[in-house]
Amino acid sequence: MSLAHHRRKQPAVVRQQLLEVAARLALGQGMSAVTLDAVAGASGVSKGGLLHHFPTKNALLDALFEDLLERFDADLEERMREDPVPHGRFTRAYLRAVAELRDSPGEAAHWAQVTIALLAEPRLRQRWRDWVRARSEEYVGTDSSLDAQIVRLAADGLWLADMLESHELGPEERQRLMGRLVELASK
Repeated sequence: MSLAHHRRKQPAVVRQQLLEVAARLALGQGMSAVTLDAVAGASGVSKGGLLHHFPTKNALLDALFEDLLERFDADLEERMREDPVPHGRFTRAYLRAVAELRDSPGEAAHWAQVTIALLAEPRLRQRWRDWVRARSEEYVGTDSSLDAQIVRLAADGLWLADMLESHELGPEERQRLMGRLVELASK
């Protein structure tokens, strides 16, 4: 009898391990490297075990995106708890979370790969639109001003600029930019 029959099943642990391996492959080699065979091989999980959790590559990519969104939501919630001013709280949290991604290379790289996938995958673009719409509805009372919308769009631009390394902002200039955007989000 194989050890697999005696091993304690931990589906949540295996699922998370598969997601981490997929993220690591995407980070190191790009999204095209995230294949079911590659994930199964790199994780030490049989392809059948992987298919039990993720029946298709799309299901794996969707789960990877969901995992990143859950972590992003948790980060936003923490930042919002730390901000005593209700008006613009979500927008300031979003701005800071996005702006600080570059300070966390692993997280930034995961988001960079997913952002690239967003451009190519209609269902992931729809999922992102749904997330944005849900947050807009959730925070309509505190973050629906035109200024708040400008700040969130600027944050998206900053995210893209950081990801592409397309704009060279010195630390002082970036600090002034962030200060101005935080001020605008508080109006």
